[in-house]
Amino acid sequence: MCVEDRIDATGIRLDELDVTEPLSKQSPEPIEFWFDFGSNYSYLSVMRVVEQGIDVSWQPFLLGPIFQSFGWSNSPFVLQKEKGEYTWRDMERQCRKYDIPWRKPTQFPRLGVLPSRIMLVGMDQPWTSEFARRVMVRNFHLDQEIQSSEAMTTILTELDLPAAELIAKAQSESIKARLREQTDTGMRRKVFGAPTFFARGQMFWGNDRLEDALQFASEAEA
Repeated sequence: MCVEDRIDATGIRLDELDVTEPLSKQSPEPIEFWFDFGSNYSYLSVMRVVEQGIDVSWQPFLLGPIFQSFGWSNSPFVLQKEKGEYTWRDMERQCRKYDIPWRKPTQFPRLGVLPSRIMLVGMDQPWTSEFARRVMVRNFHLDQEIQSSEAMTTILTELDLPAAELIAKAQSESIKARLREQTDTGMRRKVFGAPTFFARGQMFWGNDRLEDALQFASEAEA
């Protein structure tokens, strides 16, 4: 990604975000990156993937229906107090490690259905990675909602994209069905959390498995 020497509308200097060492060599076949906009650990991976220019196949989906299939009414970080307390401490550590901006959201998990549908509208378009980054920053750094048309209009307009047209497509019945199908596909493939990566047909779960997935993918060239 071409990074300009400026501060974007999220308040982050774009020229200061790429602070980690490059990850493993990429395979010509990009790894699949399954993520949920309401997922805090997906936030870490989105920021790392975008700022390091890692080639991935973006796969937005919704964790809610998957959690419901387990009999959970909410995120385990909410349902289990001890796990939640650990998670927020861990997020502070991980964001310091990767120099990623962080503010504990006052609402968690936030609904991110509309941005997920917009990602599907723009599937394989070059703007989707930066769109994903800005949505995540809005949620986990600016602590602002990410579900309204107004919020998405702001981000899309900042990217010089036709906001009204893209949002209208995202709210169409065909795209709504695609997101349901996407989530169903994740369930069939045994996805149980986010982020999840697939490389050469094998699943890697968690932000800390990103390097492993990239390494495994690169081994296909050997």
